[in-house]
Order: sequence, then structure tokens, then C-alpha cells
Amino acid sequence: MYGFSINLNESFEVVIHRVVEALKEQGFGILTVIDVKETLKDKLDVDHMPYTILGACNPQLARQALDVDPDIGLLLPCNVVVRQEDDMSVTVVFMEPAAILGLVDKPGIEVLSAGLREKLEQVRIRVAVAPKTDYSRSVVSIKP
Repeated sequence: MYGFSINLNESFEVVIHRVVEALKEQGFGILTVIDVKETLKDKLDVDHMPYTILGACNPQLARQALDVDPDIGLLLPCNVVVRQEDDMSVTVVFMEPAAILGLVDKPGIEVLSAGLREKLEQVRIRVAVAPKTDYSRSVVSIKP
């Protein structure tokens, strides 16, 4: 398993905004935004449902990871995928830190991986619990 997800019955734009805000609350910044739908249209003239890859980075955790192994930058940043499904719901998929960081055989990486997983899990929970003032009709399902 290399990811864990949540599915929401919200607009794509609302979900992207909610994910970015929840990531910020956990100390992440967005380093990259890859609009796969736009790229496929521009490069291949192929229509695709909205699909965005957010390259998120928590500077404190990134520094700790680089202290463990300077080459770990090959495995950074933490990717979060936001994609629209055929039924118009939106799925948010978070990378599973243990799957990625498990490639690094260095002392301390397990603790770092667990801390990162906890922060990403908090993001998923925050995305699931929509503020009543902004998203009062939100329907949410979380996959383990």
C-alpha cells in the first residue's frame, strides 16, 4: 500500500482549497502544483477529469530527513493527489510515508516516517471535517 485516501462529494475547487489549508495547518507548504488535466490536454490533446498533484513539504521534517540521508531528496516532496471521479466526487490520496521512506535503511527513519504519517493523517481528518459555515452539505467517506 503506497497511499491512503478520502472521498468527498464536493466540487474539485473546494476540495483543493480545503486540502491546501489543512496541509498549511500541519506545517506543509506547496512546492509544486501539477495540473495533469491541463498537461494532457496541452501535450496530447487528450481530455481528462480534473487531476492535480500537490508536492507538499514540511520544512522541519524535510530537514530531519536530510540529516538522516542527504540523498533522501530523491523521495521528496510528499505528494498528495486530488482527482475527480466519474461520479463527480473527489478523491484525495496521500502518499504512505512508510512505503516511500522504507526504501531508506538508516537509523531514525522509522520515527520520521511515523511522524510524517501522523501529520498527513491529521490533514485527512481535517479535510473530512468540513467547517459547517463553509461546507454545510458535505458528504464524506474515508478509506482506511
